[in-house]
Amino acid sequence: MFSFYKNRYKFLILSLVALVAGIIVLAIFGLNLDIQFKGGSILKYTFEGEIDLTKADEIVESTLGKSATLQETVDLSTDRKNLVVSVAGDEALSTEDQTALRTALNENFAENNIEVKETNVVDPFIGKETLNKGLLAVVIAAVLIVFYVWIRFRTISGPSAGVFSLLALLHDVVLTFFVFILLRTPLNDTLIAVMLSILGWSVNDTIVIFDRIRENSRLREGKETLPEMVDRSINQMLTRSITTSVCAFIAVGIAYGFALYYNIESIRHFALPMMIGIVIGTYSSIFLATPFWAQWMTRGGRVGFES
Repeated sequence: MFSFYKNRYKFLILSLVALVAGIIVLAIFGLNLDIQFKGGSILKYTFEGEIDLTKADEIVESTLGKSATLQETVDLSTDRKNLVVSVAGDEALSTEDQTALRTALNENFAENNIEVKETNVVDPFIGKETLNKGLLAVVIAAVLIVFYVWIRFRTISGPSAGVFSLLALLHDVVLTFFVFILLRTPLNDTLIAVMLSILGWSVNDTIVIFDRIRENSRLREGKETLPEMVDRSINQMLTRSITTSVCAFIAVGIAYGFALYYNIESIRHFALPMMIGIVIGTYSSIFLATPFWAQWMTRGGRVGFES
């Protein structure tokens, strides 16, 4: 039987290396806040035929001198195609910039008959307020999860189980954030959606293992030490955790492949970080949360489930 407890520091070092690498990536690339969080301008154009979004993105960036997020949509009422250009920034695009962009698009896609449909401005204050509310949602979700773990596993020291579940969740959220930075994905409401999804996924795996520990504590109390019981519980649930994670990974992977094939940017920006987040969440639940909880519970020669 593999001992997760004895090898816990090896896995901790792996996580620390990933966190340091994430900090380095953040220092190199910086934050790429999208328009929902930073404010800026949203330009919507109608067009005919097909447009190469990669080429259009290059044209927008070279014309405006800043990066933008492009998305192709379809107006179901008129069956007309739209090109939505979102440019994040503290100030709205000037009239000159908008005119230059329209001219550049028409010159490069003359056969598509591109026309301006509408222009909207997102105030920076509203963007920051949206960001704050999104982060607050993540914090509230984490606190409620910890409270739930605390109550459910009060017979095996609920408070400490809740705290170590929280630490594992923080580990998952931070690494998922670094994934967004590494992929150069604009930080918008998709980030919040992925983080909330990962919180739910990770804690589910952790709860399953804690539940098995609680069951084994009734059946095997006095027959083995707590670290041995934790190792036994993790090994008993290992196949279940990996199988569930692989199934979820494949399902999200199919969605990512679909989005990649049809060039659906919003789904791509959600699915790829979510796939990586599933791996991170499963990893922390198995290799970090309960082994280090067991170390805390046995500190100073303790052998029971008292905090």
